[in-house]
Amino acid sequence: MTERFMVTQAPVLIDSRTEEADGVVTLRFDWDAPASPGQFIMVWMPGVDEVPMSLSYLGDHKGITVKNVGEATKALTSLQVGDRIIVRGPYGRGYHVPKGKILAVGGGTGMASLLPAMERITATSVDTAIGARTEKELLFEERSKKTSSNVRVSTDDGSKGFHGNAVQLAKEMMSATKYDMVLGCGPEKMLFFLHKLCLENGIPCQMSLERYMKCGGGLCGSCAIDGKRVCREGPVFTGEELKDMKEFGRQRRDECGGRLRL
Repeated sequence: MTERFMVTQAPVLIDSRTEEADGVVTLRFDWDAPASPGQFIMVWMPGVDEVPMSLSYLGDHKGITVKNVGEATKALTSLQVGDRIIVRGPYGRGYHVPKGKILAVGGGTGMASLLPAMERITATSVDTAIGARTEKELLFEERSKKTSSNVRVSTDDGSKGFHGNAVQLAKEMMSATKYDMVLGCGPEKMLFFLHKLCLENGIPCQMSLERYMKCGGGLCGSCAIDGKRVCREGPVFTGEELKDMKEFGRQRRDECGGRLRL
């Protein structure tokens, strides 16, 4: 589905910092390692932790978009211009950039993964549904308008746009337009119901999953789902692959490999 590139590791200097939404920050840095839309990198902050992050910007001036949800992400969102991090990658299988009419559905920080793929498709071929809990958490609405001919937003509390979640909005958009492919990224429960919606409508899809990752290179198996390593066989899976996964949308693993219900 995507090119495989040689993994590299390098210290990089944060040269820009943008507050995108409530608790969400984009960090940009120069790094010329080739990467494809949907791939991720491991980001190491010495003395804190190393965590996987989707690339929200490609090219030589790459970027990651981080939501403050824990110790490692709090440290990342606290970084300022001039600070350094160590990155390695890229890892994983990204999106196959399709032809035809595309619906991109992003929930939470999911748009960060989707936008590099959308930017490789003619804007008139892409419709976009962005979901968030509140207006303050909506991410990349303006950037999406540059890569999409029709951008709609949904909020759980009704503070902006469609009152409901991203899957409900996608269902409404599917009823009005025939799509050839759906690209999705967001919380796994959202993706579970989006996948179900795609099956009901006979629309092929690609979805990016998130799992606990230690190594990023397929060695430790901590990110396994139904025998597939999300860091190697994913993070992007096709609808056909997801259809056979019994763990998808139902359970995940903790840092010790124990199974937890979603």
